[in-house]
Amino acid sequence: MNLYYPINTSQMHTPFNLRHSQMASAQTQLPHTITQTKPAKTIGLISDTHIPKRARSLPKAVFRIFENVDYIIHAGDLVELAVLDELEQLAPVLAVHGNMDGPEVSGALPKLNSLKISDWKIGVTHDPGTIYGMNRMREIAKQNNFNALVYGHTHNPSIKWETRTLYINPGSPTNPEPPFLSKPTVALLRITKENITPEIIPI
Repeated sequence: MNLYYPINTSQMHTPFNLRHSQMASAQTQLPHTITQTKPAKTIGLISDTHIPKRARSLPKAVFRIFENVDYIIHAGDLVELAVLDELEQLAPVLAVHGNMDGPEVSGALPKLNSLKISDWKIGVTHDPGTIYGMNRMREIAKQNNFNALVYGHTHNPSIKWETRTLYINPGSPTNPEPPFLSKPTVALLRITKENITPEIIPI
């Protein structure tokens, strides 16, 4: 069952709905606001897995960290679609293709994707033009009304807030950059009606 194609969760026991179209650096938790509200939804973020070219398989820690998430977002450079099949064992997956993905992956996945949980719209793309700074990222977020933009490409984890817009890169669990200075990472988004709390998790 391919869960990275359109899903409707309106019949679940939750007020939230996943709308799946065809489609900053901080390595510690950096909440935009702090509340005692129990998270309504948790999203696992992952990018730049590059399997099997730069790693044989996903690290086991990824499955442990994502064990209880509600959704997973993959920000591209899977290299093989089998990565999504593995992640789908844990939760529905929203994904995009990256610059290192071949025709099979890029033909199956869009360049830009999004989901909506309550009033929060979360977008994902592989490379939002990070080489040019924040300008292109701001444009993508503004044009699509994203409250959060998940991206990859740099293999370097990052959390940045601009007013109430979050820009987050989960890094890479298999090929962190720069070598020897960065640890493999994934990320989590904990979402309530009131806020989004991001966390980068070394593995």
